[in-house]
Formats: sequence, C-alpha cells, structure tokens
Amino acid sequence: MRSFSEFNPAVVFLYFMFVTGPAMFCSNPVILVLSLAGAVTFFLVRNGSAHLKSHLGFFLLFVILALINPLISHNGVTVLFVLNNNPVTLEALLYGINSAVMVIAALYWLRSLTQIMTGDRLMYIFGRFSPKLALLISMTLRFVPLFSRQTAKTRNAQKALGLYKDDNIIDTILGDMRVYSIVITWALENGIITADSMSARGYGTGRRTSFSVFRMGLRDVILLIVTGALFAVCCIAAAQGSLKFGFYPALSRLQTDSTALAGIICYGVLAFLPSVIDMEVNIRWNLLRSRA
Repeated sequence: MRSFSEFNPAVVFLYFMFVTGPAMFCSNPVILVLSLAGAVTFFLVRNGSAHLKSHLGFFLLFVILALINPLISHNGVTVLFVLNNNPVTLEALLYGINSAVMVIAALYWLRSLTQIMTGDRLMYIFGRFSPKLALLISMTLRFVPLFSRQTAKTRNAQKALGLYKDDNIIDTILGDMRVYSIVITWALENGIITADSMSARGYGTGRRTSFSVFRMGLRDVILLIVTGALFAVCCIAAAQGSLKFGFYPALSRLQTDSTALAGIICYGVLAFLPSVIDMEVNIRWNLLRSRA
C-alpha cells in the first residue's frame, strides 16, 4: 500500500504540473470547478480537519478576488445595478468568480505540493540536472524554518530585556525593526559560515556523486503513463478550442462536443486521482486493522 505522497518524487512533481497547467491557462468554468474540488478534496484527505485558519483565509481571499473585478471592470451587456454611476454587470461578476476559483485552486494545489515535496525530494529531482539549483532550493527551504525560529528567539530575548512596552505601537514597531535587523545579520553570518564550511569540505572541486533512496518502480511508471495520457487529452481538447469559454461582451455557451466532453472527463479523473489513491489506502489500512 502506497499513498500518493510515497510515489517517486519526479512522478509526483510532474502530476502537479499536469493538474495545474490546464487550470491556469483555461477559462472553462467546468475545468476550474473540477480543479478546485480536486485540490480541496486532496488537501482534506491529507490533513483532515486541521488547517482551519488556512481554509478561512482562502475563503476570504476568494470573496475579495470575486468582488474586485465587477467593481473595476464594467464590461458586459447584462447590467445588475449601478454603483456611483458605474454599471456592475453580470459578466464581470462571473468573470471575477471564475478567476477567484482559478487562484484558490492553484493555491490549494501548491499547498499540497509544499507538504509533499520536501528538500530531499527536490534534491532528487533537480540534483542531476542542476546541482547548484538543487542546492539553492534546498538551502532556501532550510532557512525558512530557521529564520522563523530565530525571529521568535530574538523577540523573546528582547522582551525579557524589557525592550518592549505594552500598548505602545511606536515601541512595538521599533522593536520589530530591531529584531528584523538582528535576524538579517544572523542570516548573513550563517550563510557565510555555511559557504566556508562547504568550501572546506571540497564542494565544487570535482564532480559530485549522490545517493538517493527513491527508485522508479512499476507503480510509478503506471501512474506517470496514466497522468500523462489524461493530460495529453486535455491539451488536445484545449488546442482544438473545445474548452474555450468567453465572458465578454456576453457569456458564451459551453461546448458539449465529444472532444470537449473527453477533455473535461479526463481532467476530472486527473484532479481526483490522488484523493482516490489516498482514500483507497486508508480504507485498506482500516480493513487490515479491523481484522487484526
């Protein structure tokens, strides 16, 4: 039993590229709704009821993005009402909702991607093509939590020294600027120490060899072929114009020809594929535990 995150990192990385590509460059509302539903389902399957603040933040961002477009764009033929002598049209509102769905879906996919693609997985993918790029990505990911922890330590030390005063906005701003300056100095010094340490160990003096625990198995090849085939059908449908949808000046009709239906069905399977894999693993695991 292997969950989706346990597949080969290259296959997982390509899947996220396949699933976000059509949603980022296609305005078809059915494709975008499937993308959002698949991304949210996969995130919930992986994390359960956790990350409630993230869901609330994404919802607020969705509302803001959906309302901005009809307020700044007045294109469209169906006027809903007039606000400050500016018409608010149905087409602009629906276009804003459609764009908000696209953005939130991409954020959910990227959130799952960052949870799965750890530093060692990124090193495995990019290490053979560009060792310097892989090292840069790995060091960047490593410094993000280190930077956060060092900021918390520095702020707590400043508070212990009595350099923060309660209910004083100016003092709080000055204190945060002081903490930021200290942490930036620490980060630069830490980077110099890391560079000197790597130079002392001979990094860059010859060709590097790498060890990896990841292997490309039969299940990985099958998943890669399946996701590649689904993505190819979506690309063919988009290239033939079967997934086009227009909002201005009036709403166009969704195409229902065989090519469009094939593209939509294949993208729906692609979007929900990792959720199905993880749910199948969870069901099998619970059955085995109940029999034990």
